[in-house]
This record gives sequence, structure tokens and C-alpha cells, in this order.
Amino acid sequence: MDIVFMNQMSRPGSGGHETAQLWIGEEEGSWYLGWRGSEGEGEGGDEAWYEGGSWQELLCVYRHGLAQKLALGYRPVIAGVFHEPEESGSSNRHALRLQCYSERCGSEELYSELCAWRRRKAAAGRKAPYFIASNRVLRMISAFIPKTQEELLQLPGIGSTKAQEHGEDWLEMTSRVERVHGFPLNWVEAALEEDEFMSWLYTQKEQKYKLELEKYRTNRQLLEGIARSLNMEALSEVTGMSRRAVIEAVEALEKAGYNTEPLISAELAVMPEEEQDHVWKALEELGDTFLKPILQRVYGEEEREGLSQEQLYERLRLIRIRYRREAESHGRRAV
Repeated sequence: MDIVFMNQMSRPGSGGHETAQLWIGEEEGSWYLGWRGSEGEGEGGDEAWYEGGSWQELLCVYRHGLAQKLALGYRPVIAGVFHEPEESGSSNRHALRLQCYSERCGSEELYSELCAWRRRKAAAGRKAPYFIASNRVLRMISAFIPKTQEELLQLPGIGSTKAQEHGEDWLEMTSRVERVHGFPLNWVEAALEEDEFMSWLYTQKEQKYKLELEKYRTNRQLLEGIARSLNMEALSEVTGMSRRAVIEAVEALEKAGYNTEPLISAELAVMPEEEQDHVWKALEELGDTFLKPILQRVYGEEEREGLSQEQLYERLRLIRIRYRREAESHGRRAV
């Protein structure tokens, strides 16, 4: 096997520095990825992370596994270890430090009160809670306890619109809570240990790369299934996804340039050509952004025998994939 990349890693231990190597190898068209730790250590020994023919999948596994090790305290000799553009900029780093501090040092009592407020707001407005405010924003408020609109606007994630819309409610809650530190928040830099911040940062990366790896493997399952002429039901069973989630993933794959036509052809084979033509014409006349007007134009208020509304929408989305593909091939933007 040819070793094409290796990076030395180390971290402080009870008996001195623990060392390890992260390596990538290639042999006869197959890629290998592994971790070689110091013998006798808790994180030591050889670990095989990947063996296969996909460089892209190897990179996904590499980033996820590396982030796990960095969160455990290992640090690399060679910088730029994730093989992607690193986030930079003092303002972004300051925002990340504030987020880290807020997750570790916020008032749980105030955070719970903010979450209860968000649930009430979401229910009253019939919105998803994250449309009202993200967990990160509520954590920021619970940690730094702003007392004025000006202080609210110093928290990352809170702009003038959010402050104007919800600021009065937030400040009413924070007015009842004492705080140790005030604004501006430049004191956070000294209050947060660098190692603590870096471990938190790599834990965030670990979660991000785990999702990327899961998405990559799911997409590969879908593409392999489509190539084997599996239908929607079979793809749903193979991936463990709902049919709706499969459709959304197929739309994303098509947008990324993958061929999903075998699945579309198989699913629409039972749909009369005349009915498909009506849908196509409705897309041309009404645009492809919203499907409800298409559904009403083609089917009106009539019940379709043997088909639920969800199944009708599924067919519309499949035809829309074709419509957008043709629009792009003719150099015109779908509405």
C-alpha cells in the first residue's frame, strides 16, 4: 500500500504527550483511511476508518473522525487538516466564542422560560418554533441577559427585525434576572479557556461532518437503488426514509446533476399521458414554485379514485423535476 497522506497528532497526557498518526493510503484502486495511536493508551491502537473506492466518501469519513479526535484534545502538526476552506475572520470567531460561552454558562432557568415563551408564540401564530427564534439565540439571551434593545442587537443572530418583534418580551424576562457581567461582551475572550473553546468548536464540526457523511451515504443508496430500477416504496424501505423525504432527496440529486429519470419513468408509467400533459401545461402557465395551484388547476375539487392528495402531490413533484430539467436544457429559468 502507498501512503499518500499522513499527519502527526498529539495531546497532553498524564505521562507526557500522547502521539498518533492519521493516514490515507491507496492500493490497486482502493482507498484506505486509518488512525494509528500510541499503544497502551485509551485512544491508542490501530483503527480502520475506511476501505473502499470512493474518495468523496473517504473525505466525509476523514473529516468526521478527525473532528472526534480533535474534540478529545488531539492537535495536528500540519494545519488545514479538514481539506476545506477554514472559517476565518475575527468577527466570526468572536461570534463562535459567544456561542460556546452561552452553551456552557447560560442560565438554565431563564433558557427554560424562553423556550416556554417560544412554544406559546409558535402555537398562537401557527408557526414552527424555529421560525420564532433558534435555540442558539435563546441560549445567547440566557447567558448574557441583555437589558436594553441596544444590548440585544449586540448578540449574534438578533437583527433589528427580531429585536423589534420580540425584544419587549425578551427584555421583560431578562429584567427579573441578575447578571454578573455587562455589555460590551469583550470580556468573554478572557473568560473562556482556549482549549475549552477549541474542543467545543471541534465538537460542532463533528456534528456537522456526521450529518454530511449520513447524507452522502443516503444519496449513494438512492442512486444505487435508482440504477437498479427500485421504485419509491423500495427506496423508502432501503433508506429508512419516508416517501416524502425520498422525493425531496431525489429533487436535490436532480438539481446536483444526477440522473433520476429511471425512477420518474417507472413511477409515472401508471399515470395517463393526457393527465401528465395537463400538469405540464399548468406548470407552463402558472409556474413551478408552488404546486397547490397546479393541483387545483388539473384536478379541481374532485376526489381522485384510489389516490390520496399526498400521492397526487408526489406525481406533481416528479413531473416538475422533468419540467425544470427541460427548462434548464433550453436555457430558460423556471418561474
